[in-house]
Amino acid sequence: MNAFSGPAADNAAMDDIVRQALAKWPNVPHCYGWLGLDARGNWYLRDQAAQALGPFTGGDPQARGTKLQHEKLIEFIQRNYEADAQGQWFFQNGPQRVYVELEATPWIWRIAPDCSVTAHTGHPARAQRCVLDERGHVYLETERGFGLVHTLDMEIAADAIASGLWVPMELPIAELPQRFGYVRSPQARQRTQPAVA
Repeated sequence: MNAFSGPAADNAAMDDIVRQALAKWPNVPHCYGWLGLDARGNWYLRDQAAQALGPFTGGDPQARGTKLQHEKLIEFIQRNYEADAQGQWFFQNGPQRVYVELEATPWIWRIAPDCSVTAHTGHPARAQRCVLDERGHVYLETERGFGLVHTLDMEIAADAIASGLWVPMELPIAELPQRFGYVRSPQARQRTQPAVA
C-alpha cells in the first residue's frame, strides 16, 4: 500500500487533486485491509502488524490498528469516500482505491434533538426507513445509503420510534449487508473473488 498522501458520497465531492491523479495513473492496484471504520464513525489505519492479528472486527482490539486523529487527514478521507458497484466502500487516495473494513455499516448517523440526521462525514441526510435488529440496534436508510445510529444518540432514536416518527422494520443483523447492498469486509471478499471496479 502507498502511504496516505493527503492532509463522499458522490464524485462531485471528490477532490480535484484526486480526479487529476486518477486521470494520470488510472491503473494503480487497489488496496485492501489497511483502513477501517468503526461503529462510532472513527477511522483506523491498519498496518501489517495490526492485520496479522486478525480481521478488523475479529475481537482483538489491537487488530483495529491506530485510530486516526489528524483532522485534515480525516476530512480528506471523508471527502473522497464512496462505494463501488458491488457495495464495497473505499477511500480514493489519489490514484489508489483503499477499501474500507466496516465494523457495522458504511454510514454512522448522528441524530440531533430535532431528529435531523448527519453522517459521520458531516453530510446531512434524510431518514427514509428505520430498521431494528435483534440486538436492539437502530439503523436508518437515507438517500445517502444505509447506516447505524450512533450509540450516543439512541435515546433520541428511541423517542422518535416511541412517538411514531420512525416506524422500525425488524430485520436480523446477518441480513442487513445483502438487503441494503454493502460489503463489511472487502478484504475477505477479495480473497474469495476479485473485486470489480
